[in-house]
Amino acid sequence: TSRSPSGGPLLTPSQSLDGAGGRRSGYITIGYRGSYTIGREAQADAKFRRVARITVCGKTALAKEVFGETLNESRDPDRPPERYTARYYLKFNFLEQAFDRLSEAGFRMAACSSTGTCAFAPEQGGPADDKIWTSYTEYVFCRD
Repeated sequence: TSRSPSGGPLLTPSQSLDGAGGRRSGYITIGYRGSYTIGREAQADAKFRRVARITVCGKTALAKEVFGETLNESRDPDRPPERYTARYYLKFNFLEQAFDRLSEAGFRMAACSSTGTCAFAPEQGGPADDKIWTSYTEYVFCRD
């Protein structure tokens, strides 16, 4: 068999290692809802709200490997390691921190998608011309 520069076997993308210290191939999707307000005539000072919750979708074993103790499993506590779930979320609210952890674990971004809706907000005490935009964004990461 061929060997990598570190002396280990070269793996094709369809193969994975299991066990202690092994790297599994797979996908993890990070999602979040966001909102922001744009005032009259699309002023440059849009007001962004912080990310309330970052959700995690993927195989339980991969999510635990990448996020460890920062993974909140309370919504799906007894999920088997090789099963998928979309019910986990992170205990922190910074996308950059999630991206750093994924990068350090050998994941790369494969795709992203975002949707948005707009609603006027005068009933919420804002000026009649203010609009509140809400969005949902997902980032798909993979590791071969």
